[in-house]
Amino acid sequence: MEVQLWREVLEPYHLAVDELVVKFNHVKQQYQEAKMYSPIEMVSGRVKRVSSILEKLKKKGAELSQLEEKVEDIAGIRLICQFVEDIETVVAIIKNRQDIVIKQEKDYITKAKDSGYRSYHIIAYYTVHTIQGPKQIEVEIQIRTLAMNFWSTIEHSLQYKYKGHMPEDIRDRLLRAAQAVDSLDTEMSSVRDEIMDAQNSNRQKANIISDILNNIENLYYVANEREVNKIQNEFFKIYLKDDMGMLKRFNKQLDIIAETYRAQSVQGYRN
Repeated sequence: MEVQLWREVLEPYHLAVDELVVKFNHVKQQYQEAKMYSPIEMVSGRVKRVSSILEKLKKKGAELSQLEEKVEDIAGIRLICQFVEDIETVVAIIKNRQDIVIKQEKDYITKAKDSGYRSYHIIAYYTVHTIQGPKQIEVEIQIRTLAMNFWSTIEHSLQYKYKGHMPEDIRDRLLRAAQAVDSLDTEMSSVRDEIMDAQNSNRQKANIISDILNNIENLYYVANEREVNKIQNEFFKIYLKDDMGMLKRFNKQLDIIAETYRAQSVQGYRN
């Protein structure tokens, strides 16, 4: 295949990856804007390199003409979760989407590979719209925890280095590391509620502070500068006390002040 032809073949896959990364990031954003815990922590995507595609075709004993038929993971999306329990939620989110049609599921969470690899894979059909018209392609979606992803990244690098002939001692150490990752995920799940409470509290505090600073900034344009400086100094005193109750009360009071100035501004504009 010529370079230009490879580009033509792979372009729809790049389009699919770009679109799906945006869409799954939007899912994460929707949870955050709704002040809810997002089961998706990180989103990434990639199109398989030509060298990797050729290697896979070689392993399968397939011809170049069978490229799109034999290689299911040319387009890859990776969804990273904090907890093992989140994986089931993310799978449900994918199954409920109208723009993704699931072809196959591979559960390496409940039954890990012999190497210790753990992840949940979905092979799905996704339609992109090119200048030649719509094209349905296959996409592999991998769903795993942060800990699983760390192990998998290391394992993938070693597999690439040793070209499938990894020394036995390295393989054994990787397997022990995989077992440690499994124990880590289990331990994190046991304190999941406490971790989520802490994260929710931090997120709530960040949102309140953002609202306060936004109100203070807006007040600079409509209120007396001395009064705004006084409000800002009062905010910093409360912030240093690290008291959520005081921050919430201050935010409500500031909302009332800001609303009063907005009403006066509108009234003045009408007059």
